[in-house]
Amino acid sequence: MTAEDFDLLPGEHPIVPVMIGDADRAGRVADLLLEYGVYAIGFSYPVVPRDLARIRVQLSAGHSTDDVERAVAAFAAARDALED
Repeated sequence: MTAEDFDLLPGEHPIVPVMIGDADRAGRVADLLLEYGVYAIGFSYPVVPRDLARIRVQLSAGHSTDDVERAVAAFAAARDALED
């Protein structure tokens, strides 16, 4: 994800917050991810501080390298779709 220029909160944990910032944008990215076959939840104020909206993804040992690569590609596609 960092190679695709996504801002991740530091640390090693199963829940990875992908920082989006804008609440509306986080919701739209989450909606697009679902369309691309990746289930992820957007969180915004008041659950997290204002202007620090994020999408939380959960990784497990059950995810293959292909699963992770597909998720990263979906995040990149969702971001790119919103930039058009």
